[in-house]
Amino acid sequence: MTMVNTVVDPVKSFEDLQGRILCKVVNRDDIELRFHLTEDHYVRMYHEQDCCEDVSIEDIVGDLDDLVGTPLLLVEEVSNHGCYGESKLDYGTWTYYRFRTIKGSVDIRWYGTSNGYYSESVDIEIVGKE
Repeated sequence: MTMVNTVVDPVKSFEDLQGRILCKVVNRDDIELRFHLTEDHYVRMYHEQDCCEDVSIEDIVGDLDDLVGTPLLLVEEVSNHGCYGESKLDYGTWTYYRFRTIKGSVDIRWYGTSNGYYSESVDIEIVGKE
């Protein structure tokens, strides 16, 4: 049985995943996630690394397979940042992505550090077409 996405509008942003049905989710060494709507159309979550920063997946709570084959009921991004360390010269950003389906919940925590000059945000890219 082939799952069909019933939402008519194309996916143009991360939030557009809500209501969609994923056919697979791929974790590429905790530096990139791919949320596949079809084999060739997916939302890529990653960070374009620069010299003085580090951004990666710190933790995944839940089973990514729970996001496959059933509509995404909740798709949410929450971020927080601040200084850390004794000198308070280092900067960190936590970005949480929350997903809910009838099969379960998945929370993904990305963490990025830098000297405050570079970005610690998670990049979202839409790849392919429906």
